[in-house]
Amino acid sequence: MSEKFKKKISVVGLGKLGAPMLAVFASKGWKVTGVDLNEEIVSKVDSGIAPWCEPNLDQLLNSYRKNYRATTSLDEAVNDSDVTFVIVPTPSKVDGYFDNSFLVTSLYEIGKLIGKKNTHHMVVVTSTVMPGSMDYELKSVIEKSSGKVAGLDFGFCYNPEFIALGSVVADMLNPDVVLIGESDTDSGDWLESFYRSIVDNKPVYKRMRCIEAEVTKLAINTYVTTKISYANMVTELCEKLPNANSDVVLSAVGSDSRIGNKYLRGGTAYGGPCFPRDNRAFTALGKRLDSCTALASATDYLNDYQAERVTNWTYKIASPGRDVIGILGLSYKPGTPVTENSQGIALARKLSAIGFDVKLHDELAKYDPKDDSLPDLESVSCIEQFLHQTDVIVLMTPSENYIEAIKKSTNLNSSKTLIDPWRSFDDPTCLGTENYMPLGVGFLPNLELEYAAE
Repeated sequence: MSEKFKKKISVVGLGKLGAPMLAVFASKGWKVTGVDLNEEIVSKVDSGIAPWCEPNLDQLLNSYRKNYRATTSLDEAVNDSDVTFVIVPTPSKVDGYFDNSFLVTSLYEIGKLIGKKNTHHMVVVTSTVMPGSMDYELKSVIEKSSGKVAGLDFGFCYNPEFIALGSVVADMLNPDVVLIGESDTDSGDWLESFYRSIVDNKPVYKRMRCIEAEVTKLAINTYVTTKISYANMVTELCEKLPNANSDVVLSAVGSDSRIGNKYLRGGTAYGGPCFPRDNRAFTALGKRLDSCTALASATDYLNDYQAERVTNWTYKIASPGRDVIGILGLSYKPGTPVTENSQGIALARKLSAIGFDVKLHDELAKYDPKDDSLPDLESVSCIEQFLHQTDVIVLMTPSENYIEAIKKSTNLNSSKTLIDPWRSFDDPTCLGTENYMPLGVGFLPNLELEYAAE
């Protein structure tokens, strides 16, 4: 590794990705200073307490406290480090583009600090940005405030992560690909060497210009969302054909090496803070460049349709004013409390709007009925009470805890219906109800196809 850099790192932004990043770097022996404006987050991290619900984060923070510290002072963090990773929010705007204002503010202040340093410093942008941001906006911000030239006087790289909430630590330690957009070869060399000291596996290292890395980040996520929507499209088709099981079909489709099985499972829509917004950003970029991105638009359309699809099945077997609908799972995926772009909440809105009495339960997500963005519905904290109070249960988040609770429950009887978009039970006879509806399997009640004689 280049002698130009010591083993001192700073991480600007201790959010749901920044805090795990600090912990992972510290666990590999690097001296890390984390900085955030939120005093509560800083206090927790500095005390070895995870500020976010994320597997293994508490353990790493507690075990490697000697290798890191947290502060609210950007000056301390930058002055006591040789490399600064910046992972601050870049929220989506109405037009689908990302708002770089937090990033611009951070980089301007970082530039002022490295402008006073006599040693070489490197800045690595990890926040997701629109293609062109690094070269045509962010580089000039830091050059202006520092009085130095990127790629010559300081290093400047774009290095977005490919992680999922609920497995951030594992994903950072075992990436499929490490993506490096570099302003100069020396910076790219150092960053690749750095990640070789961090990861536990042997990922592919892809080094390129910053603008190519920016496009790659969006392109990868957009392709994944396309696979998810494709799987859901095939799944709905199968559930309307006699004896057609979407799992059998998609397993065979994924066996083709040109396709692959990962993410090729029908269920509900994708959600969370990354996939939906990256897909919209890709579409927005196409519009601005007068480039056809119809596939990304179709992916969004199919994704938005999934809540309507589940609503339609619920309406076929239940009646507003008579049946109480229970939505099991509000987080967008198992293992996280995050409800951003939650399909459970989207379904609750739709069912409530057509007159159903809807009750909600989630093991991790905090539901605030006073939040204007959520339906004004009852949240039931105890899952047994939830199963007792509802007539139709929809399993929206396929958590293993939910699956086991349903198997063991004495409150799931023959008068209740379980709608399962994920086909979570290999042996439905273990359930207390015969009214089990595994969506994506063409043996649902009252389904017949009529083929006209030629």
